[in-house]
Amino acid sequence: MQAFLDGLSSVNSAVNGVVWGVPALVLLIGTGVLMTILTGFFQFRRFGHMWKTTIGGLFRSKAIRQSGDKHSISQFQALCTALSATIGTGNIAGVAYAITMGGPGAVFWMWVAAIVGMMTNYSENVLGIFFRRRNEKGEWSGGAMYYLRDGVGKMKYGKIAGKVLAVLFSIFAVLASFGIGNMGQVVSITESVGTLVPSADGKIVGLVTGIIVMILATLVIIGGLHRIAETNEKIVPFMAVFYIIGSLVIIAMNYKGVGPAFAAIFKGAFSFQSAAGGIAGAVIAKAMQWGFKRGVFSNEAGLGSSVMVHSASDVKEPVVQGLWGIFEVFADTIIVCTCTALVILTSGVVSLETGESISGVTKLGLATEAFKANFGTFGGIFIAVAVSLFAFTTVLGWSFYGTKAWEFLFGTKSTLIYKILFVAMILAGSALDASLAIDLSDTFNGLMAIPNLIGVVCLSGLVVKITKNYAGRIITKKTPEAEPMLSAHDKK
Repeated sequence: MQAFLDGLSSVNSAVNGVVWGVPALVLLIGTGVLMTILTGFFQFRRFGHMWKTTIGGLFRSKAIRQSGDKHSISQFQALCTALSATIGTGNIAGVAYAITMGGPGAVFWMWVAAIVGMMTNYSENVLGIFFRRRNEKGEWSGGAMYYLRDGVGKMKYGKIAGKVLAVLFSIFAVLASFGIGNMGQVVSITESVGTLVPSADGKIVGLVTGIIVMILATLVIIGGLHRIAETNEKIVPFMAVFYIIGSLVIIAMNYKGVGPAFAAIFKGAFSFQSAAGGIAGAVIAKAMQWGFKRGVFSNEAGLGSSVMVHSASDVKEPVVQGLWGIFEVFADTIIVCTCTALVILTSGVVSLETGESISGVTKLGLATEAFKANFGTFGGIFIAVAVSLFAFTTVLGWSFYGTKAWEFLFGTKSTLIYKILFVAMILAGSALDASLAIDLSDTFNGLMAIPNLIGVVCLSGLVVKITKNYAGRIITKKTPEAEPMLSAHDKK
């Protein structure tokens, strides 16, 4: 049995190296660059409109906060649920890992990944709303599987390819939900709780933590999308503000280090020196690889995950939900990840030249060390609470993603089976060594991106057409009489 597991691990490592390797990252970033160019740098030119329509609109329109359709959720609830899955341990441990592996320059390339990723996420959401449909319960069902089947599948010679890609995406999404969206998060919560009670037996801590998380998650997940959305609507804004304020306090305490930190970021991003005797340019290549990899992993732009919950919004205009997608990536990477990076780089826990950890700890341990260096014992508690909240809401968000993928494969009536399996995996994740399961799901997570990006590229012309239609009617008002492009199924 052990030989089989070792073999499986070896094969997965090889596949993972391809899935998250340079060619795949080029595809992910390249799609964002393509959509940025085709839409005329929409995320830059219409940033003000995006801000006014999304966060700015929260203070003007009650409809953005509350849905008038009992089978849908509000635009803000869709954002919070999407952020619940994207803002997670990757924003803390992932950023720390990127800095130690790729140097401070990796932070710059995380920003680049986010800037172009805004348009990938935007395109996914536009297509998600345009191709969504009602299920047997009257709820909206949307996501990459639908625009692959009903969009790519309707293109010339694309009928079979569209269906195959849709099924593959759904399978990968279900498998990834059990690992990255479940067991991996429970392990993070267990580790965080363990740091607060270091003298306690690790297995007992894991079991108790797993039972508590399972009970809390069951109470939310069993209530369906509305209960998940309502829970995340309360937790996500609080946890994000809680973490950002804590980070800003540390950055203010170390204000003299902010300038050197930014200098290190830009110097590392464009340094063409050789690394460890290697060829010139090795430093910038390493910074780019780790910055892109952790940036994409953090905000999930291109994976086709968050579009599933964005498609459940009560919004009618595809572009409006696309604007929320732009804000989602902006909040996740440009704001939250940058806060983590500056805390680490101004706290004296890493070398500003190489990003190497002074004490030798990495990932979550390094982030914890940075907060402890400024807040003392409270810093450890702060990170433990932040990680636990981030991880728990990620479990809730991914439970919905897995449910919609399962629904596409096996039908609406069978989703209860998935929910039972998902909840059971929470306890398994706390009691077992889930490292292989997490590694496997990391691969499946990356595999989701391939069919999704094929769909986005193939339907890029449609995204541009819908964007121009909206801009002409709403933003520039050059063609206010044009018929809105709202849905592939019902144009009314």
